[in-house]
Amino acid sequence: MRADNLAGQADPPSAGSDTSRRGEWGLAMITRRRFIRMSGASVLAAALPCGAWAQDWPRRVVRMIVPFPPGGGADTIARLLGGRLSEMWGQQVVIDNRAGAGGNLASEAAARSPPDGYTLYLAGDFQATNQFLYAKLGYDAVADFMPVSLVVKFPVAIAVPKSSPDHSIGEFIGRAKADPEKLTLATPGYGTSPHLAAELFRRVAGIAVTHVPYRGAAPAIQDLLGARVDAFFNNIAPLVPLMREGQLRVLALTSANRSPNVPEVPTLAESALPGFDVSGWYALFVPARTPPAIVGRIHAATASALAEPAIKGRLEELGMVVVGSTPEELAIYFKDEVEKWGPVIKAAGLKVE
Repeated sequence: MRADNLAGQADPPSAGSDTSRRGEWGLAMITRRRFIRMSGASVLAAALPCGAWAQDWPRRVVRMIVPFPPGGGADTIARLLGGRLSEMWGQQVVIDNRAGAGGNLASEAAARSPPDGYTLYLAGDFQATNQFLYAKLGYDAVADFMPVSLVVKFPVAIAVPKSSPDHSIGEFIGRAKADPEKLTLATPGYGTSPHLAAELFRRVAGIAVTHVPYRGAAPAIQDLLGARVDAFFNNIAPLVPLMREGQLRVLALTSANRSPNVPEVPTLAESALPGFDVSGWYALFVPARTPPAIVGRIHAATASALAEPAIKGRLEELGMVVVGSTPEELAIYFKDEVEKWGPVIKAAGLKVE
């Protein structure tokens, strides 16, 4: 059984429900039919004849919008992928970092861009959750975008100080149940994917711990190393070096499968909570109404680049799982993410001002 099934306190609506922009869960549910419509044009692109407008594309610089500042994980992915696409297309792919507002600034900029194939958007997992966290958005996460490819997935890690008495996630859960509200659980910020993973963990495990949100991972890691918090949920990449140096312990990963980068670390599903499966992700989208033939060309080039050993190997070194899905597969995956997190966020009463 999947974690999204384990989570549900809020019953999803019937399969025939319509979707409106943000609001109560019954209205925010995205139907399979709508997702298939969203991706269908791009899936059929290969079967459609390409006019001169598609054959000549790209004739100028292509922009890839990234929702975080330079130097982070998303920026690294964008520069690796964008550099290879530049070589393949013979046109430069420039990276446009639009950090801020939990990814909403970047999403709005992408949604408002001309649908001509010259704007790509490397969206994060917040694309599926911000509609539930924010009272008002300047874009529609479904209607304003067409899917291209799920680029990578990555696990969230649960780490504890090296002085912690917990050597397994089962021991941590046991302590939390024995003394509710005593243990502290840090995340890199309110509404981030590690925070949402932590909320789902608390619900599925049936424990009461005190959430301590930080402004980013760096200060939280410092407090974890100093044992000022009992546990920390975060993307795995910055924790691996500290784990290998013996400065902290990683008890479990939230993904369904172990990470090839740290195969010795068990998953929550195998060690304590069967069916638990939460991963962060980045995916490539384009503005809605981008010509289907161009969407098809972007997807083909992206999938080819991600399959190259140099790019795939570098992303795996960073703890990523390279996917390179089809547009239709991304549409269905995105739908599943919306359906997973909507009830969790609503039940926890999470809101970002």
